Order: sequence, then C-alpha cells, then structure tokens
Amino acid sequence: MADKLKCSLCDKEATVHLTQIVNNKIHKVDLCEECAQKKGVTDPEGFSLAELLTKSNYTPEASDEQQVACGACGYTTTDFRRTGRLGCAHCYDVFMAQVKPVLEDMHAGTAHNGKVPEIALRRQSSLQRIHQLKESLARAVAAEAYEDAAKFRDQIKELEDAHAEEMETSSR
Repeated sequence: MADKLKCSLCDKEATVHLTQIVNNKIHKVDLCEECAQKKGVTDPEGFSLAELLTKSNYTPEASDEQQVACGACGYTTTDFRRTGRLGCAHCYDVFMAQVKPVLEDMHAGTAHNGKVPEIALRRQSSLQRIHQLKESLARAVAAEAYEDAAKFRDQIKELEDAHAEEMETSSR
C-alpha cells in the first residue's frame, strides 16, 4: 500500500490535494484539513500557491547565518521567502540552495532543456555551412585547386544570399 502524503505545511496526513497548472506546468500542494481551512482554499481568490510554497518545508525559516543577498539586484533570502520570486537572473545562483529542492519536486530536473525556434536552427546550420565552405575555399586556394575554389565560392555566395534574404524576411 502506498505511503500517505504529508501536508506541505506541517507533518499531518494530507487530505486536500491541490493541482494548479501555470504555463503548462503542473504544481501540486497537499494539505491537511486544518491547514487547508487556515489557507481558505475553499475561497479560490484567497489561495496562493506561491504563498504555500514559500511557507512550506522547501524553504526553511532563515537563521542569521543563512541570510544571503544577491550582489546584482540586492534581493535577500527574506525577499525570496516573502514573495516566492527571484529578483534577477543572478538570483538563481545565489539562492540555489532554496530554489533547487522546489524545482526538483516540481519538475523532472533542475536544468532547462528548452526548445530552439526552427528558424534559429536553420540560421545556425546555414552559418556553420558557410564557415565550413570558407575553410574549404582557403584550403583549395592554398593548394592551387582553382576549379574547386570557384565551386566553393559560388556555394558560399548562394548561402550568404539566402541567409541575407531570410534575415530580411524575418525582420519585417
């Protein structure tokens, strides 16, 4: 038989299970009856998942030696616990000890493996091909293989023209 879930705010058995989907990401919170009533989860306007997460066991109370501040934006551990948000991109490194357990629980991992737009992939492969052709052109000229060099030059010109046209089209 499966272990019973514990409340995200205390160690009692959870009887209320909330799921919130934000930006196609599922966030789950389990609460005991008492904590659910205290949070007023029956009133959706009074419920805040961010508030529950920042007060849960994922972000333990700060002690004097745990107080940290981001050098880039000045955001502190207290600010992070209060809002459940980070101040800037550098905060991820500064507050990793607090953020990592939350991310591990909510997501499959802690590294973002995002998507790359198809047009960016095409541009990147086009630029790589141009670079390769320029290297081949230089080798052909050095070897005095002028017919091969002319072919490489023509291919480079074609790809550069296509790349320029694509850039112009996408900027409109």
